[in-house]
Amino acid sequence: MVLYLYGRRRAWDMDVGEYRMFQDGLGEQAEFFSYHPLVNLSCFGFIIGVAMFSTHPLFLALILLAGSMYSALLKGRRAWRTNVGMILFMMVFMTLINGLFTHNGVTVLFYLNQNRVTLEALLFGMASAALLAGVIIWLGCFQIIMSSDKFIYLFGRVVPILAMTLSMVFRFLPLFKARFTEIHNGQKCMGRNISGSSWIGRIRSFFKEVSILIAWSLEASIETSDSMEARGYGLRGRTSFHLYRFSRRDAVALAVIGLLGVLSVTGCAMGKTAIYYYPGIWIKAPDIWFFITLASYLALLVLPMAIDIEGERKWRQLYFET
Repeated sequence: MVLYLYGRRRAWDMDVGEYRMFQDGLGEQAEFFSYHPLVNLSCFGFIIGVAMFSTHPLFLALILLAGSMYSALLKGRRAWRTNVGMILFMMVFMTLINGLFTHNGVTVLFYLNQNRVTLEALLFGMASAALLAGVIIWLGCFQIIMSSDKFIYLFGRVVPILAMTLSMVFRFLPLFKARFTEIHNGQKCMGRNISGSSWIGRIRSFFKEVSILIAWSLEASIETSDSMEARGYGLRGRTSFHLYRFSRRDAVALAVIGLLGVLSVTGCAMGKTAIYYYPGIWIKAPDIWFFITLASYLALLVLPMAIDIEGERKWRQLYFET
């Protein structure tokens, strides 16, 4: 048992006895990752689905805050800087674009080349940026929790082509990033460092690295295709190996997620998470259903994070007991 605990990648600094959960991130060792794939898919499906139709400022703030916290828990402290930078960039970019090219709204701030810039257009651009950034952050968390094996397990028999396509897409995105980093480091080791080069030299070196990446990826795709054919992919009656079992813990989690998700979707369908920006800003007065929807969606947002933190707490207690 002690060897297993030492073998498990812990976020602990044993020299000083300090817990470093947010140092490198939990990744696939998160407690929520060990749940049944149906539980993971249901949770993220409700979170991302409701987020795509929520333009209320309070809901947008909760989506961004909870998503950034969970992303930092899974990916480490560096995810904070990435998420904050992305949010600020999208806020500024989409706010300016929408404010300069959309002239709807009744509150005119100023005129630019005889085109009016309205407060409603700026606020709608900011809300759209927050919504898009929140969905991207939660999709990043979804990519870690929902591995390709889980996709194939859930959809392999129903829609095998779609399952394989989605699993390959989610796999190739981090794979391309890792390969490009490896190619870049290899070019630097060969003395082709572009840090002191001119802009033309940097662009030329960058396209050369991209060309190497494309060639490498095409060669790897051929090898993957030959391997899949040799393993009998697509043959009738072929089965896939998995270790997923639907336990009582999964049933309880799925029931809780289903209840919270239904309440959130119901409130969203009733327009409780909506706000009208044109021609003027108008928000419905909050009622009991608004607070029920808000509380349900907030619980749904923090549920994966609470499960992971509780799992780490149990591992910490078990570690010091041994």
